[in-house]
Amino acid sequence: MAIVVNKPLPEFEANATGGIKVSNTSHLGQVVVLYFYPKDNTPGCTTEAMQFRDKYKDFVKAGATVFGVSRDNMKSHEDFKAKLELPFELIADTEEKMCHMFGVVKNKIMYGKKVKGIERSTFLVGADGILKQEWRGLKVPGHVDEVLKAVKLLKKAA
Repeated sequence: MAIVVNKPLPEFEANATGGIKVSNTSHLGQVVVLYFYPKDNTPGCTTEAMQFRDKYKDFVKAGATVFGVSRDNMKSHEDFKAKLELPFELIADTEEKMCHMFGVVKNKIMYGKKVKGIERSTFLVGADGILKQEWRGLKVPGHVDEVLKAVKLLKKAA
């Protein structure tokens, strides 16, 4: 089932670092930012993670919880999180269930070969469990500030 803006998230459950489970209902009452990225320890993904890290206190102050999502396994996530001192959890979507549900798996051309990859995307879920906004195929510079602004607007509207 695909996700649609202004509709509740479909059912899902996933494991994240810190030994927690994240589901469509686990964070009701909180605004949730889910950002999907291609791979731990790659330049763009590292930059994006550090920008979310550096603005994390602002997200918390605005009432939001942040989760990074990729297809990497838990060990890779634990190492990436420790290396960058990330204050938020990373979801290991090794079976690509969330990636497919959110429609972020795309065919890419890498070194002349067609490969399946994750399109860098972010989703903003309201405290009511309804998808409020999505950013797809985004570029890292300025993106985290844009998401934070949307979170603050959501809080103001609540």
